Amino acid sequence: MLNRRRFLQGIVAAAATPPVVYSCTKGKGPSRNGLVADARGLFDLAPGLDYTVVSRYGDLMSDKLHVPGAHDGMAAFAAPQGRISIVCNHELSSGRRMNSALAARYPEADGDLLERFYDRGSDKSPSPGGTTTTIYDPASRQVERQFLSLAGTELNCAGGPTPWGSWLSCEECFENPGTARLFGPGHVRDQKHGYVFEVPAAANGLVDPVPLKAMGRFEHEACAVHAATGIVYMTEDRHHSLFYRFIPDVPGELVRGGRLQALAVDGAASLPTHNWSDTPYVPPRQPLRTRWIDLEDVDPAENNLRLRGAALGAAMFARGEGLCVADDRFAFTCTIGGPARLGQVFTYKPSPHEGTTRETEEPGELELIAEAGTNSLLHHCDNLTMAPWGDLVVCEDTSSNCGIVGIRPDGSQYEIGSNPYSNSELAGVCFSPDGSIMFVNVQYPGTTLAITGDWSALQ
Repeated sequence: MLNRRRFLQGIVAAAATPPVVYSCTKGKGPSRNGLVADARGLFDLAPGLDYTVVSRYGDLMSDKLHVPGAHDGMAAFAAPQGRISIVCNHELSSGRRMNSALAARYPEADGDLLERFYDRGSDKSPSPGGTTTTIYDPASRQVERQFLSLAGTELNCAGGPTPWGSWLSCEECFENPGTARLFGPGHVRDQKHGYVFEVPAAANGLVDPVPLKAMGRFEHEACAVHAATGIVYMTEDRHHSLFYRFIPDVPGELVRGGRLQALAVDGAASLPTHNWSDTPYVPPRQPLRTRWIDLEDVDPAENNLRLRGAALGAAMFARGEGLCVADDRFAFTCTIGGPARLGQVFTYKPSPHEGTTRETEEPGELELIAEAGTNSLLHHCDNLTMAPWGDLVVCEDTSSNCGIVGIRPDGSQYEIGSNPYSNSELAGVCFSPDGSIMFVNVQYPGTTLAITGDWSALQ
């Protein structure tokens, strides 16, 4: 049973708990904090855990394309006959088109295939990002099918699952049509980029790539859905980013439009929450009343939505990253927040009247619940999720080897896994529907792991 409320009551202690010191070991030397070194040289894990490789960059898929690289955000959904459908983002920009599913087939791809690419690049250089879907049998620990499910997008970073069984894939970019000069005249964009796309978990192949323009055009990071209302919350990966919500006209049907808003702190217009030396101090463990600001021109020609929102009074965050549902609120990370610029964790608790005219009677609350210091175990928190046993599980994106860190309700931190074999960040942490398998990505060159074993030892 999920114990998210107990976690959120206890996590407040994390900021005051003595930090756990770790050494960033590289290469095939000893692992961090008692993890078991991996004889295969891929990923170290806590005692009692083991992994299976589910997806690996370059392997041939069921659709005769190759697994793209740069595995990022993902989610696991229940599929028929006890299978699991894993939808995974691939954070590929136009400069890494040889790492795409088409690989060496650039620039000559099948016309029928290109019909379902969002940006065909004038049929010379289709945009290389998107998603893959993997049908996984947890009983045999085998992949049954794997295929490209969204194509022709760029820098698909994170996103989030929906209660109605789909994955919201976010482009972390803002690109306009025309020649991509950075990568030479060989790459051409036909479409605007910077949108959210929806991929049903039950899709059996490439979906029609429909940009959800009413959800805003900006450098999207992650999404999380309020099941009671269908409201979608979103983070943005910029140094002075906003925290957004999208109120759909029809819950569960995002393509039909809605309103985009940005969060503001009541009585503190345009508050920077960074806690840097040159910004106001936001105290931890003190809930702040919030309000929401309507945004206009949400599909802008210039990358200025966050600037206009801040000018209207929206709060600013230090690179908003991972975002997840946590019982009656949402937890999200800011990867360079805090005095040491090593990361912050916030929560947003929606109003009982969220998204309605009665919201001002009992506003939602923003709370800083933890900040990383130089001696913290966790550095540069990124993707995160809630574990079935009630702890917060966070991926690192730091300058040395990255780990998966758990935070218990009492605020203590512990390592679940570590990647001392490369400088790749970890991403996409999520659990199977029954909670027995943890999936995570080693982003570069691109590998998905299914981790199983005795989780009780961590609790």
